[in-house]
Order: sequence, then C-alpha cells, then structure tokens
Amino acid sequence: MRTYYLRSFGCQMNEHDAERIRHALEAEGLTAVPHPGDADVLVYNTCTVRRSADERLAGHLSEAARLKRDDPRRIVLVTGCLPQAERHDLFRRYPFVDGALGPQSLHNLSALVQAAADRLAGDGAPSPRPAYFADGPALSGELPGRRARPFQAWVQIMSGCTNFCAYCIVPYVRGPERSRPAADILAEVRALAVDGVREVTLLGQNVNAYGLDRRRLGQRDAVDFASLLRALDARGGVDRLRFMTSHPKDLTDEVVAAVAELPCACEHVHLPLQAGSDRILAAMGRRYTAETFLARVAALRAAVPDVSVTTDLIAGFPGETEADFAATMDVVRAARFDGAFTFVFSARDGTRAATMPAQVPVDVRRARVERLVELTHQLSLDAHERWVGRTVGVLVEGPSRHGDTLRGRTRQNVTVNFAGTARPGAIVEVKIEDATSTTLRGTALPS
Repeated sequence: MRTYYLRSFGCQMNEHDAERIRHALEAEGLTAVPHPGDADVLVYNTCTVRRSADERLAGHLSEAARLKRDDPRRIVLVTGCLPQAERHDLFRRYPFVDGALGPQSLHNLSALVQAAADRLAGDGAPSPRPAYFADGPALSGELPGRRARPFQAWVQIMSGCTNFCAYCIVPYVRGPERSRPAADILAEVRALAVDGVREVTLLGQNVNAYGLDRRRLGQRDAVDFASLLRALDARGGVDRLRFMTSHPKDLTDEVVAAVAELPCACEHVHLPLQAGSDRILAAMGRRYTAETFLARVAALRAAVPDVSVTTDLIAGFPGETEADFAATMDVVRAARFDGAFTFVFSARDGTRAATMPAQVPVDVRRARVERLVELTHQLSLDAHERWVGRTVGVLVEGPSRHGDTLRGRTRQNVTVNFAGTARPGAIVEVKIEDATSTTLRGTALPS
C-alpha cells in the first residue's frame, strides 16, 4: 500500500473527520492522490442525513466496485455515518467493500486498514470483513488531523445529539451528547494559535448543549458553552472564533452576551429553524415555537450589531399543509435571514418521520422548496447589499474561482471576492462595491 484516495461527503463534522482520516493514513506512510484509479486504498467518508447524500455516494461506490474488479488487491473502505447506520446490512449491499468503521471509531482506522490488507493477502478462505462501530462514550475529537489550510482549523468540542428530532438520524449514528473537557479544548486551541491558526470553528451537533452532559454526571470541571467561549477568548490566542451548530431551544442569553462582548467571537450564528408552523415544529420534536424562535433572533440582533443569522429549512415534512408552509414563509420573512440552506424532506429509515402518515408528494415538496429558495435568495441579497460602501475585515483564503481576484470571508461568514494583493491567512480591509445573494465584491485598501 503506497497511495490513498479520500472522498468525504456531508457536514463540517465530516470534513473535520476527513482531516483525521488523512493524518492516520499518512502516518501509515500512504500518499494522497487526486484520482481513485491511482490509489491502492480508497476511503469514502460518508453522510446519511439525507437521501441525496446516499445518491451521490452510490455513483462513487459504483466506480470503486469497477476499480476493485480491475485490481482485487485494491482496498475499499467506507467510514462515517452510513456504515454506522447500516452496519448489519452494509457488506451485503456493497460486497466489494473491504472494511468499515463508524464516526466514533476513527482511532481504529489504522487497524482497519491493516486488517483489510491482511484479509486480502490471506489464503482466499472466507473470512469476516473488519468493521469497528462504537456505541459507547468514545470521543475522536482529540485525534490529530491534517488541515486543508494552515490558518483555519475546526475543533470538535462535543459529539452526538440527544434531541431525537423526528426527521434526523444523527442521534442513532453519532450517539448521545458527549462533551470534551474544557481544559483539553483550550489546550488544543492554544496549540493551534501557536501553529499559526487565526480562525477556529468549534463543532458539535448542538454546541449550545456543551457541558450539560458533564454537569449531569457531576464532573467538577463542567462548564457551559458561554463559559467555554469566554475562556477561549481570554486564553485561546486566535483572532476569530466561530461555532456551529446551535439548537434554538438552547441558545441562552449568556451565549448571546458572549457573542456580543467577546472580541474574537464572530458575528455569525447558524440557527436552524426547519419550519415556521408550530404544529409542524411540534411534530418534528423541535421543542420551540415560531414565536420563541423569533424572540431568539431578535435578541441576537439587538445585542450584536451587524450579526449574520443563517438557518436550515425543510420543505414537505409529513403532514405539512399549504397553510403550514405559508407559516414557514412568514417566519422566514420576519427573521430576515442572511442565508439559508433549504432541503426537501428526506425520509430516513429508523426515524419517526419515515413512518408518519400524510407524507407530502415529492412534487409538492420540490415546488415548495423552490419557493423557499426564491425567498431566501432575495433576503440574502437584501442583507448583502447593506454592506455596499462599507469597509470590512476579510480573512484571505486564497485565489477566487475567477483567478484574477482573491477570496476571503468576513466575520459574518460572507464570502468576499476582491481585487488586491495579500497572502492567504492575512486579514485585510476591503471596500465593498457590489453584492449578490451569495457573495460580496470589492477592493482591498492599502495597508
């Protein structure tokens, strides 16, 4: 085994897991290659939150099956949420896969690679394929990773979720909420700052619940999320601190105050609404109402000047009527979101929503999500146009897709394409001259 190919799907947590997969593979002496046909080891780090993720994965696994037929010595591994969800059926569905592990078993990756290689090098007698699936308290947040950019980093502060929303499979594949000790997180962020990292994003399925599990267990070092933010601002050493994702029911006044007061806390909060109908929110198990959600958004906007509030929205949840959908549109207008990820409802086996009555026809779901997209794009354009004529700090990430300009992000997490010269990792002042629903454009000011 000399080379590997890694394809990762899904959320920021999966991308962070992919960094740790890269580190583990390269620690074993493997070198990354950009094309699967050139690799001795193929690794697919999967997501199974929505059916669309499964469909994208299917095409890549079909290619892996073909490459495996061409060279039976090639190792095909599947990691992440899909094998955890389908552990009892995975190898029957994908007989060409040589091994699998779930998202809380990343510390077993080197052992998985070696076990798969040993099995292929055996005498050909049938033997079980190696697999690692953790259901216990194991956390992989402390594992080393190989970052894509030297000046930005993700830090996992917790894993899992205990909310069990009716549509969501995450609690079943990532387990219950488990928080890392605050001292470990602080030490990691300080080490990243020493290594040149300027921006850290704290990750968790519900960061606002950080520390609550440790407090329930009577851990003396337990702190809540607002206290963690304050400790990181005081002693972390980074310029910018982001976090995601926040559950609206757990967004406390203390967290809002921390975002308002801490110099390193970026003025951006991702706050998934999902639906604006109280009846649908109750069926989803979200445990807030449209009124309480809008109150949280109002508190953020009152406390944090120029805060950017983004969200997730689901169209076509079981039982959603046209009146329910109209209520969602009304709440979206009232919240004035700066950006939104919109999704057609996708039934996941094992969740309550998959077997609920009154499933909305797919064509109705799609028509509704198109209306949501149209509205949220207009709101994003309105929000971005407010920046035209202003000067903003931009963390430079590199060349833009157009090649003749640079790209970076504001503290509000808005992408800026701008003319000028600056090295990646620098924070430059940019005069904003134009806006679209997705980006800002401008020119860097002389330093």
